[in-house]
Amino acid sequence: MTVAASADVNLVVCGLVYTRDKENSVIEDGAVAIAGDMIVEVGSREQVLGRYPRAQAIIEEHGLIMPGLVNTHTHAAMACFRGLADDLPLMTWLQHYIFPIEANLTAEIVYHSSLLSMAEMIKSGTTSFCDMYLFAKEVARATSDSGMRGWLGEVLYDFDSPNYGGLESGFNYVEEMFAQYEKHPLVTITVDPHSVYTCSPALLQRLKEVAERRNAPYVIHLSETKDEVAGCLKLHGNTPVKHLQALGLLDEQVIAAHGVVLTEEEIELLSVCRVKVAHCPESNMKLASGVAPIPQLLAAGVTVGLGTDGCASNNDVDMFGEMDTAAKLHKVNTLDPTVMSAETTLGLATRGGAELLGAEGEIGSIEPGKKADIIVLDLNQPHLTPMYHIPSHLVYAARGADVIHSIINGRLVMRNRRLLTIDEAAILATMNEIGRDIRKKLGKD
Repeated sequence: MTVAASADVNLVVCGLVYTRDKENSVIEDGAVAIAGDMIVEVGSREQVLGRYPRAQAIIEEHGLIMPGLVNTHTHAAMACFRGLADDLPLMTWLQHYIFPIEANLTAEIVYHSSLLSMAEMIKSGTTSFCDMYLFAKEVARATSDSGMRGWLGEVLYDFDSPNYGGLESGFNYVEEMFAQYEKHPLVTITVDPHSVYTCSPALLQRLKEVAERRNAPYVIHLSETKDEVAGCLKLHGNTPVKHLQALGLLDEQVIAAHGVVLTEEEIELLSVCRVKVAHCPESNMKLASGVAPIPQLLAAGVTVGLGTDGCASNNDVDMFGEMDTAAKLHKVNTLDPTVMSAETTLGLATRGGAELLGAEGEIGSIEPGKKADIIVLDLNQPHLTPMYHIPSHLVYAARGADVIHSIINGRLVMRNRRLLTIDEAAILATMNEIGRDIRKKLGKD
């Protein structure tokens, strides 16, 4: 690797650097050197400052540098529906509230709602996310404008979409997205069938052909509830997992969101086929979908990442809160305090999320040669003092609001809690107006 001139390098200097590399190295009084979009050096303050004496530096004596968190499943634009239809079963929530409300969506609403979620994600430590939704070009535009790293796709299903209308137009829309973002440094396009209960076998197969031709992730809601499994058994004679297997679709391209209702045989099948699973505990809890067998999936060697799902079913996109929930949920569910340790849970939100997205060579840890996606937490706070075990602190004590700086792809996107790529006041004002319009359409005003 060519070493950059020190004037072209930016430094982040903190009390601790928690690399999340394979050795989980911790560097006290450490520093990270960034040139362009890459990490070029990680080491002690003395070592790194010595090599780059003219570099610009952010210095936080009580800070902790760590990799940015990876949210492996969300619907960013659903921030506009936050709290609109709570305390309902999944299918009631979808069919009687979400789908009808979505019929009134516009490109403008999706763009601004996505920016709102991105503001929330950046301010709570997320630097990368995987999103499937409607008007996905607007989600991609917001992602590019915000400076976040995103894996994004337009959701397709058998019925007409409020975005593209008929299905053939949907396929054209997806191809346009691939063409538009082919060489974008931050946006990766995915192929997104909504689910087995909204997509015919022919649609599932046709979309897989697109994913294979484009070498793209194939993202689908899978086995989220008992009702979904029962409906698939009735219609196709197979569970959702077995249905995809029978169609020849299960392989390493598949990212299965949720995976709540799985048999031991299906867990082994997912492992053998190298399917990845995005775990969304808070959404699953709120919709009473159940508890995904994450300890069993991990024991079987399945790659698992952590996700928040959308704000309509969570109701936030704070990955620190999601980690805390994930660790505790599986302990109480199994009555075993040793499962889902803090170390394991933190892994789902960093290296595990990167691996799920096929990006483990670029993000998920702080190492020379990887993309500069890093966050800094302020440890000089009552709820973070004293500190004995870093993963424990990050999973059980830290909050999204403890993140003070965020760098994505080498670009400073938040400094001292102030967003630098999003006009926070403007987006809040715009979303309040959008919220009032939605209330009027629902007859709530």
